[in-house]
Amino acid sequence: MAVRALRTSPADRVSYRRIVVPLGDDDESELGVALAAELAPEAGASITAVFVIEIPAELPLEAHMDDEEALARRALEKADAIASSRGVRLRSRVVRARARGEAIVAEAADADLIVVRAAPRPGRALFDRTVDYVLRHAPCRVLVTRP
Repeated sequence: MAVRALRTSPADRVSYRRIVVPLGDDDESELGVALAAELAPEAGASITAVFVIEIPAELPLEAHMDDEEALARRALEKADAIASSRGVRLRSRVVRARARGEAIVAEAADADLIVVRAAPRPGRALFDRTVDYVLRHAPCRVLVTRP
């Protein structure tokens, strides 16, 4: 997986202490972790990788979601391997919530940056409801990546 370097001048650089990267159940989520790891070393930042398990309204939040929990473990293991290979600290979190966007924003309460992936949506709105929510409610900067 290739990560394109961001071209910035020293005056444009921003220091990030904590970067939040929401993960999904696909390999594209790794791009966000790799990009965050590229941004993190300069300031000694840490990355928090968050896998949100959306629980349907008809189930209690503590309902068993074995398949989703297994996906979360695999995604977080991959994220940890990417961050470790770049010498960056990674904190892993699995969050159970009704809405993914709200959980991501809550997790980023003390973050400096959220790196979120936007899947292509031909013929539809530019972003899905999760990315749209994060962009509207994030307490920090948001970097949107596309595969």
